[in-house]
Amino acid sequence: MKIHAKGFSSVSKVGKILDVHFYSIKSESFDLQFEVNESLIENKVDLVLNDDDLSSTIESVEEAYLKLHLISHKLFLPNSLNLDGLFASLPNVAWTNKGPIAADEINQELLDSQLKKEPIQLISLDKFPPLTNYIIPKNVRIADTSRVRLGAYLSEGTTVMHEGFVNFNAGTLGNAMIEGRISAGVVVGNNSDLGGGCSTMGTLSGGNDIKISIGENCLLGANSGLGIPLGNNCIIEAGLYVTSGSKIELQNIEGDKLDVVKGSDLSHANNILFIRHSLNGKIIAKPNKKSIELNNSLHKND
Repeated sequence: MKIHAKGFSSVSKVGKILDVHFYSIKSESFDLQFEVNESLIENKVDLVLNDDDLSSTIESVEEAYLKLHLISHKLFLPNSLNLDGLFASLPNVAWTNKGPIAADEINQELLDSQLKKEPIQLISLDKFPPLTNYIIPKNVRIADTSRVRLGAYLSEGTTVMHEGFVNFNAGTLGNAMIEGRISAGVVVGNNSDLGGGCSTMGTLSGGNDIKISIGENCLLGANSGLGIPLGNNCIIEAGLYVTSGSKIELQNIEGDKLDVVKGSDLSHANNILFIRHSLNGKIIAKPNKKSIELNNSLHKND
């Protein structure tokens, strides 16, 4: 596969590339174009990636932004592109209402803007901009756009509420209610609900190299946490954090003890209800007989 992309960049006062906005991305498999008056473009970017580039370490700002665009345009699934070198390639940028400004230039810009009585609003200081600075996903609702990074993969029918967060190289594969955290590398299956304040364990730090995923028709209760890949039709009760090393008592539907296993032994298992015993604190896993149904009216985001 050969991908040919055209875009334009923002640059610092000393000519350092801060970001790239791609308006044309073509290959034999897709042709994504937006109308642009190219005569207005000052800093043109023309980039070609082949199969080797897609599987190789990122070596430039332009390549980093193209790979993030490819995921957010849903042309590639999370975890399907090599994003090694991403943090090393991306500069730290002050994202403002006047556009991106180099981090080492923002103090002077803020001072000058006050003197001109045209104050700049600093939205964030980060390597990643908000997704919606570049791409508006179809039929998606995002209550606080600063909490979804470029490189997020949001399928139609996704609703991200105010406390929801979606990192780059992560996202949803269908209708989903996101009121918790989707960390980098994590994907959420169709018709699943991440309750308020819940968390999914990522792989960016801490030594964890297992990609966490959530199957279809799952519910993570408020303030719960997940550190194993979850199968379909599973529930984690509110406040319970299940990790790969958690000691879990297996029970049958009648509540009889069957065995004690680690959380990792239940990776990708379907139809599991994870609860904590209210008196002794033991984590219990038993067959889940409930069915999760999202409110369809909340996910018709047209």
